[in-house]
Amino acid sequence: MIGGARQPREDGPPPVPPSHQGCAIRSVRLQLPAQRGELRDRHEGGHHLHHLVWRLGPGVRVCSSAVLGGGIGPRAWILNAQVPGGYPRLDPDRHLAEIAASEGLTGPGAGLMTAADVAAYTTGHDGGVTATVTTGLGVRGWAAAPDVDCLPHRPGTVNIVLTLPAALSDAALVNAVATATEAKVQALLDAGLDCSGTPTDAVCVAAPEPGPDGGEPFAGPRSTWGARIARAVHTAVLAGARPARDLS
Repeated sequence: MIGGARQPREDGPPPVPPSHQGCAIRSVRLQLPAQRGELRDRHEGGHHLHHLVWRLGPGVRVCSSAVLGGGIGPRAWILNAQVPGGYPRLDPDRHLAEIAASEGLTGPGAGLMTAADVAAYTTGHDGGVTATVTTGLGVRGWAAAPDVDCLPHRPGTVNIVLTLPAALSDAALVNAVATATEAKVQALLDAGLDCSGTPTDAVCVAAPEPGPDGGEPFAGPRSTWGARIARAVHTAVLAGARPARDLS
């Protein structure tokens, strides 16, 4: 798969959708190299929405800033869910848990949200690393900015999910989040956008649990795995950011 491109959906009728909390969900499975992800859709409150699901299985841990299941620890799944602009709920963690339950996801997981079109996700691949990005830049700006609480909120969020086959130490997992963020900002600038991201951007890094050796100690941009992470994220974010620039 070329970074930024999506493969077509499989032929044949979709399965009968399950129902949970009033959310009808049907499977739309995509073949995503180097990751176990699915693009799914659902109907909530009259909105047709999408979400991406990674069914990680045992032996994987995640470092993330996700609203549900953030931090570092074993995770069985990752969920990146689209919500309507002007999201009205005040319990996003519970909402994500409801969607996860609809999918039959069990055990600890990480859940992210975005008002961006999840079906328009972009990808980047480098040396076994896969970056999957959903890009919403309606409220973009610079990280170091004056107090802007008085400005109206608009949908945004750049969500980055990284999967890699190498185990990372705790420090390297944190370093990987920093490296991904640096690559995101580089891609936004390369796309011609005057911003470092949005106030609600999130990152998830999924890697095997380390063995007795403790895992790879480094994931900075000049380390082996950090360089791959940076290139994969840059490819995916650049592909998603260019359309946002064209609409500006």
